[in-house]
Amino acid sequence: MLDFATMRASLAEAYDLAPSLTLAEEMAEVHARMGRVIPLPDFARHAPYIRAINRLKREKNAVILAHNYMTPEIYHGVADVVGDSLQLAIEATKVEAETIVQCGVHFMAETSKILNPAKRVLIPDAQAGCSLAESITPEGIAQMRAQYPGAPVVSYVNTTAAVKAASDICCTSANAAQIVAALPEPTIIMTPDQYLAQNVAKAVPQKNVVWWAGSCIVHEQYTPQDLRDFRSYHPGTKIIAHPECPPDVVAEADFSGSTAGMIDFVTREKPAQVMLVTECSMASNIADALPSVEFLGPCNMCPYMKMITLEKILWSLHAGTEEVTVDPAIAGKARLAVERMIDLSRKLAR
Repeated sequence: MLDFATMRASLAEAYDLAPSLTLAEEMAEVHARMGRVIPLPDFARHAPYIRAINRLKREKNAVILAHNYMTPEIYHGVADVVGDSLQLAIEATKVEAETIVQCGVHFMAETSKILNPAKRVLIPDAQAGCSLAESITPEGIAQMRAQYPGAPVVSYVNTTAAVKAASDICCTSANAAQIVAALPEPTIIMTPDQYLAQNVAKAVPQKNVVWWAGSCIVHEQYTPQDLRDFRSYHPGTKIIAHPECPPDVVAEADFSGSTAGMIDFVTREKPAQVMLVTECSMASNIADALPSVEFLGPCNMCPYMKMITLEKILWSLHAGTEEVTVDPAIAGKARLAVERMIDLSRKLAR
């Protein structure tokens, strides 16, 4: 657990973190990437942290990997690599820096450590968990295997290292359908996201997809009526839903895809108005790059992702906390499941 009083006192001694409009104006190029959603006076609060973090990264030979759900000041201000779970997993294997700072939730940091056992992996707040990852255990995997003998287990990357180690292969929302379709067995066990599994089952009807009853606290909140009501208020709006949403919500949308898929769709199609049925920061992070697109609500916020802040990132680099470790025996088996996913994804992309 972070000691905020000690953290803030130590940072105040080492860095000038007072809000500075002058510094914000000097960092106009950085601000331009988020100016549509963060006014200059607000950016003046972030600018000292961004400057300090970027300097410290160079000094510590560190790289920051940030998920698409990070806030704009992180996504555009300090991240070296941004993306969805699949993109970050792949990029983690290419990192040359000695230290990886994972701006996302804990399972993402574990995945980076699994793929880079010799590197130091830090997470700015180790309490940044995931409701989905916490819904499944290795015992749950064993239960599913007993119920469906011979069926391979495809576990979402939104799982702990121990669950990955108990699985045959991992998947992300971007590649789940392709991976399930490519496996030779007729019955496939998917854990832990029941809605992703149900959406995959519709996309791959030749397979008997069975699932664990987990779900994401962000995406499970949306209902088909939410989308129908929104269309009545804003006719013509393109609605894009994440596949962690319930199938009846996905059915009401114009398009469904991973966070990377959503970004690709909006960038390619440039609809006049769009609603992203996912976590709130998604729209904020791409708004400035797409000035012709009006991003409309509603959205749901992930409380775990929002535990990662500039202040905690700076502290993580400054103090070397909080380091993520994975038992080597578990890491080896988990690495096989993640690498199988990456290898199969690359083969299917050819």
